Amino acid sequence: MSRLAGRVAIVTGASSGLGRVGAERFAAEGAKVVIADITDGDEAVEAIDAAGGEASFVRCDVTDEASIKNAVEFAVETYGGLHILYNNAGVMLGDDDNPVTTSVATYQKTMDINVLGTLLGCKYAIPAMLDSVNAGGPSASIVNVASFVAHMGAATPQVAYTASKGAVLAMTREIATIYARQGIRCNALCPGPIMTPLLAKFLSDDEKRNRRLVHIPMGRFGEPIEIANGALFLASDESSWMTGQSLIIDGGITSAYVTPE
Repeated sequence: MSRLAGRVAIVTGASSGLGRVGAERFAAEGAKVVIADITDGDEAVEAIDAAGGEASFVRCDVTDEASIKNAVEFAVETYGGLHILYNNAGVMLGDDDNPVTTSVATYQKTMDINVLGTLLGCKYAIPAMLDSVNAGGPSASIVNVASFVAHMGAATPQVAYTASKGAVLAMTREIATIYARQGIRCNALCPGPIMTPLLAKFLSDDEKRNRRLVHIPMGRFGEPIEIANGALFLASDESSWMTGQSLIIDGGITSAYVTPE
């Protein structure tokens, strides 16, 4: 049985990486998916179509209010409503370090994409979701990608990224509280280190990678599909009594401290 049948989903940053895996997973479960990304998403759409799913691409800069508004309007006009927003787009910049050495420009860019981008997605998706719910459709779900570092400091300094994900987590709780009785759930997905191109760029040498691995009780980085499965759970009715929460998928990092050998 398709877990997202009859639902329309927007996935930001879905042209590649974790977003693309999530979009493909949603489509495989019956959702009509809008790939919203600043880079070309035609390849992701073709992959979903080839697998028997349904998807469309709209170019979207999550830091631009008009661009986000257009993406939501595109989803509603193309598929007739909106039920899922997966705020996946984000950055982890290579020169993000400690509070002394991290530049204001790096901090601001990180906050603009990770925090403002999440806020703008919710700002324009929520009215469309309320319209869909009030028209008799299924309940709606917002999945905001935070991080395990929203719950604890990172072994590798990344002050701007950590601050941004803490803000996403707090915003998630606030949105969940506001809309809990209006048919919209909002939860945060908090991945641990997943070896995507984004993380590979940040953990650019063996020393940095090993420093991160030693703190993962399971002894490995996560796989993108493991995060996509978590997003699917939060987007589906399987999490129907869950809102304002944080789903941490991190190989055990936040459960225990592993002493370096």
